[in-house]
Amino acid sequence: MIGFLIAILSGALMSVQGVFNTQVTKTSGMWLASGFVQLTALMVCVAAWLIKERTPVTSLLFVQPKYMLLGGVIGAFITVTVIKAMEMLGPAKAVMFIVISQLIVAYVIELFGMFGVDKQPLEWRKVIGMAIAIAGVILFKW
Repeated sequence: MIGFLIAILSGALMSVQGVFNTQVTKTSGMWLASGFVQLTALMVCVAAWLIKERTPVTSLLFVQPKYMLLGGVIGAFITVTVIKAMEMLGPAKAVMFIVISQLIVAYVIELFGMFGVDKQPLEWRKVIGMAIAIAGVILFKW
């Protein structure tokens, strides 16, 4: 149950953050705003690490495969694309397309067992669920 609540909180925070970041870009630039977001996230993470965790930084040297360390790079582009999507489509439409895209890509990752995820069999009910979600986006758009 707690996992569901955390996921709901994550989605809500992403929506609010996207709106905040889009507003910041109106006064600053896209990359300045994105950099500020990443910098403030780094400061929060460093503070939390100092207070809570203290795992040795050198443990990152042992991450395999090494491309898994690109999460921060991807995060920078997530920030930029969310800002642009919200600016161009508005928060509701942007989030709908973002969530549908996340769902489809996550399911493809599971189906093919990509990036170390356990491979899962194709389940038609999940495909139908995604089709219904896509139909909902189309209905919402018009």
